[in-house]
Amino acid sequence: MLLEALGSALLGMALAWAAELRLPHRLPSRTLVLPTGIAGALFGAFVTHSSLGPGHVIATLAGALVMAVALLSLLLRPTRGRARQLTAN
Repeated sequence: MLLEALGSALLGMALAWAAELRLPHRLPSRTLVLPTGIAGALFGAFVTHSSLGPGHVIATLAGALVMAVALLSLLLRPTRGRARQLTAN
């Protein structure tokens, strides 16, 4: 259980770091992005581990990945060009 939590926290941090490097113009500050990725991964691991039980490490890490991606996607802001297109119509 401890290794699943540690692995999912590292997975969430790596995912948030990669998102911050890839999309810095569409994300808020790094002080919000990194904890969101970690918290999302930990919550996803908790929910997956609670529903499946012990012994499903790969599935638990997959659940952590899915939840971290979902929470990080909520932080994305629209690009400026797309916002102008929507308001012009």
